[in-house]
Amino acid sequence: MGSLADSAPFRVLVIGGSYGGLSVALNLQDLCRGKEPRCGPTPDKEHEVEQPQIAIDITIVDERDGFYHVIGGPLVLASETYAEKAWVKYDEIPALRSPNIRVIQGSVKSVDTEEKVATFPAHGPAAEEWEIQYDYLVVAAGLRRVWPVVPKSLRRKEYLLETGDHTRDALTGRHGVVVVGGGAVGVEIASELKDLHPEIKVTLVQSRDKLLSAEPLPEEFKDIALDLVRETGVDVLLSHRLDRTEEARDDGVHCYKVHFTNGHTMLADQVVMAVSKSVPSTDFLPPFTLDEEGYVLVESTLQFVDSSPNARSHFAIGDLAKWSGIKRCGAAMHMGYYAANNIFMSMVEENGIELPDIDKPRAVLKLDEIPPMMGLAVGKKAISYWPEAGVNSGEDVMKSFFGDDLAFSSKSSMCSCMM
Repeated sequence: MGSLADSAPFRVLVIGGSYGGLSVALNLQDLCRGKEPRCGPTPDKEHEVEQPQIAIDITIVDERDGFYHVIGGPLVLASETYAEKAWVKYDEIPALRSPNIRVIQGSVKSVDTEEKVATFPAHGPAAEEWEIQYDYLVVAAGLRRVWPVVPKSLRRKEYLLETGDHTRDALTGRHGVVVVGGGAVGVEIASELKDLHPEIKVTLVQSRDKLLSAEPLPEEFKDIALDLVRETGVDVLLSHRLDRTEEARDDGVHCYKVHFTNGHTMLADQVVMAVSKSVPSTDFLPPFTLDEEGYVLVESTLQFVDSSPNARSHFAIGDLAKWSGIKRCGAAMHMGYYAANNIFMSMVEENGIELPDIDKPRAVLKLDEIPPMMGLAVGKKAISYWPEAGVNSGEDVMKSFFGDDLAFSSKSSMCSCMM
């Protein structure tokens, strides 16, 4: 069996250090060490064979100084205690403490797919742009989301101040909180806040006549979601389109006056905007790699389409990849595993390494079309849907999908895999 553990390492650049980026980095690390990938299927212990080892250097680039558990974002806005653990600095993640993995906090200015070079902007008046050459590139920078879906802060210290101020402001007023937007984010923000702080008045506002109106999900799912939200004690206003908010005073106390296009008005201590169009974080890529909305065009192997230079060396995963299905963190992790496997197979092929002769040899993985599916946490219960199982809801669904901490400690979560 061949091995390149002592050869010059392959240089792998991963842009984005969230679910997809960490998944591809850690699964590739496993494979190149001769181990089974942590996000892959459970290996057959009775037929384990020695796997080849390949030398790699992995560089992860992310704007933040740590991994932020986006799934737990709604609870972050309601609990300062939870906020403490939802952001883990990269240098405190055990799985990344390896001499062949480095994490750079920063952003990429441009990528030259023909020369396999990524350029980084200069910092400081006297600084110059700098470059990283790579053998394989994985783009996993996700979508550009706005507060409160993700924090504005790029460092953990500022993030704790930001989210702490937000939580305290919500708890100290008398008019309550208005959450604008009846999509998944708005539903979870409103229900988590009300579940954790039942004394607060929480109002969820949706411009359409149903929650989750933009999602390709069964009507039964949307109806149950509405019932569960109301069950938590959240007031739900359907068919209420926001017109504007303005600062106001009530008995000398600062608040906001919320105006709707139907003429309805109400006072609130805090207005949370949970509605915005997220855009792919791909402005550093050549235009020919993108569709008209900025998503990366990929094959089923998650490699760039063949029309791109060096397409076989470039991968895109997660929310920014042009692929079917509702954008989910679980799908990003799954794509990360597929991309890691396929990069490994490319390295094996490039160097003529012979893989073990077993019944089910490792092969290039191709991603199937992903049907609409979702797991939604609503207070102490959750609702789920995927085609094979249909719609299910209840406390048991919450336990199965999210555990006790919105999937932070779940065995299948990225948080668990990197510890």
